[in-house]
Amino acid sequence: MLTKTSRIVVNHHVAVVLLSLAISSSGPQQSPADGVENTKVSDVYSQSEREHWSYQPIAMPDIPGFQEDVDLQWVRNPIDAFILRKLKANGLRPTEPAARRKLVRRLFFNLTGLPPTPPDVDEFVNDSRPVAFERLVNRLLASPHYGERWGQHWLDVVRFAETEGFEYDRHHAYAWQFRDYVIRSLNDDKSFDQFAREQLAGDEIGDFAAVVNSNRNPTSDSKQLEPFVAAGFHRLAPVRRNAGNSDVAFSRNEVLTEMTDIIGTAFLGLTIGCARCHDHKYDAIRQKDYYRLQAFLSATQEYDLPLVDAKAASAWEARSKAVNEEITKIRDALNSATGAEEDRLRKKLKEAQARIPGALPSVFSVRNDDQKRTPIHLLIRGEESQKAERLGMRTLGVLLPDGTSEIPSDTSFPKTILANWVTDPANPLTARIFVNRVWQYHFGQGIVTTPNDFGVNGQPPSHPELLDFLAAEFMRHDWNIKWLHRLILSSNTYRQSSRSPLANVASKDDPDNQLLWRFNRRRLQAEEVRDSMLAISGQLNRKRGGKSVIVPVGQELVDLLYKPTQWEVTPDSRDHARRSIYLLAKRNLRLPFMEVFDKPDLQTSCGRRISSTHSPQVLEMLNGRLSNALAESLAQRLQQEAGTNRTAQVDLAFQLATGRPANTTEIDLASRFLEENSLREFALAMFNLNAFIYVD
Repeated sequence: MLTKTSRIVVNHHVAVVLLSLAISSSGPQQSPADGVENTKVSDVYSQSEREHWSYQPIAMPDIPGFQEDVDLQWVRNPIDAFILRKLKANGLRPTEPAARRKLVRRLFFNLTGLPPTPPDVDEFVNDSRPVAFERLVNRLLASPHYGERWGQHWLDVVRFAETEGFEYDRHHAYAWQFRDYVIRSLNDDKSFDQFAREQLAGDEIGDFAAVVNSNRNPTSDSKQLEPFVAAGFHRLAPVRRNAGNSDVAFSRNEVLTEMTDIIGTAFLGLTIGCARCHDHKYDAIRQKDYYRLQAFLSATQEYDLPLVDAKAASAWEARSKAVNEEITKIRDALNSATGAEEDRLRKKLKEAQARIPGALPSVFSVRNDDQKRTPIHLLIRGEESQKAERLGMRTLGVLLPDGTSEIPSDTSFPKTILANWVTDPANPLTARIFVNRVWQYHFGQGIVTTPNDFGVNGQPPSHPELLDFLAAEFMRHDWNIKWLHRLILSSNTYRQSSRSPLANVASKDDPDNQLLWRFNRRRLQAEEVRDSMLAISGQLNRKRGGKSVIVPVGQELVDLLYKPTQWEVTPDSRDHARRSIYLLAKRNLRLPFMEVFDKPDLQTSCGRRISSTHSPQVLEMLNGRLSNALAESLAQRLQQEAGTNRTAQVDLAFQLATGRPANTTEIDLASRFLEENSLREFALAMFNLNAFIYVD
């Protein structure tokens, strides 16, 4: 039996050999699965198609040099050199450094999604050591809150949810394991190539036999199970499950479509899904390319890996079978009964449904099932009923020599072959895509402002040499994400103020600040607003991981669900104050507070959140149940820590909410406000300050 490590090596070798054989093949190939011959692929890509910038090999560019002392002093690392060269070419200069109080608040929100405490701010402001900034960066990267903040970014991209969506929106009882896997991987500083391989092929990389034959009951966060948890990536899409006799072929086609599309979006930054029904209208992606990528997933089936022994699993299955058979009999009787008998049967049905056993402890994952392998055909107009030629596995043709043949669909470890191609340093897309995402989350917009689309319709990079420098160095440093953070954060580009004396001039030539002549001020995202309110009011529960929390919402929203009993509020009210990433991600019920602050709808990949400003936000912050409850808590905290002195209360409130002391004007205005209004109303006003909602 192959070990986990040897399997990865062998699979990579298999991939290389197969691709080499395919490239050199000149005759027809036969697919052993069905005996149908596939003629040699004859796809040809034009030179102009191959010359698109994102398909070019990643090359290390020359780092710009400077002669003037003022330039040399500003260039702290190569990032600054690339940024400054573009600024000077456009007649612009970078702005002055941000004040230390603003910089520490920026860093805390950027890396942890939480506000700094007053002692945090004072410690940094008063630290005169040359390495004070670097020490703070390292401290925040080592915080468990780092994974919680940056994990949310990745969950946005892969459209993580814990329910199926559509009409029934049934819950995946253990989908939260994937969320915890992402957070844990980031906190553990897992390399991005390994992170990607585990999600794309974890069920093939992991030692399945060892898990199944284990005499113990491993928990879902064990290293042995981690690859299988990661492979839950393939099950994160909305899925349509019709009651009764559903069209199985249609459903399977939809599942494979979602699996294929998200690989293109999340890892390759291409709108591959546009080639499902026809050749891509803009990018060099043929319809055959789409289904050849899909062929890597043809044997992948949903699988819940039990976390109990065989005896317990058998007992659970027996109970579940008995209850479901009873429910079926009762339903067969929703068909003929009337009047009082119908009412009696409805009551009996509810009683039976209440006896359905809870979900068996398991890992939310997938596995290959050759007996259920789906033959992959080119589908005319994407219709499952209109099959054309059968296709085998192959990666994107525009990145291969013309005439490259397919890999047979029944080749062992297909997803590992795909994962190794995705993370191969020779692949020009993956590293560029990821470093651009990281850059975007630090600066508010990417070097490529369309993070999910590096194709013809996407925006070209504002600094192409910088993008390649980051991608090349990222791979050279073993795809280390925290190294990439340190490089970006150590630059003077990141440390600029968001306010520039040149704003009137520069904004005419570069209104979107793509050249980065200043830092981009930003509004807090939905999770940051909620978590900050919890933090400064003293109510934040910092418990990490585990089953997701269901918080109370208006009954009118619950009643809109197909099955209102799905919204079973977590009984321990202390859990309701946990970080937002641990709240249940349900597709058919979004929390109103999160929705008004632009939390994604979880239906499709969100490469970049919008940041809107509209009146419902104000109404939620002034009248909402959450904001008013936490305002009361903040008022109590101000009384406990600052006593009855109004000046002390106001100053503490500003330090908690904005990261700085109140100035004399603010103290005067607040004191007059408190003469006629309660401390709770003052606390509520603090939540509504721009200085609280925005980060400079």
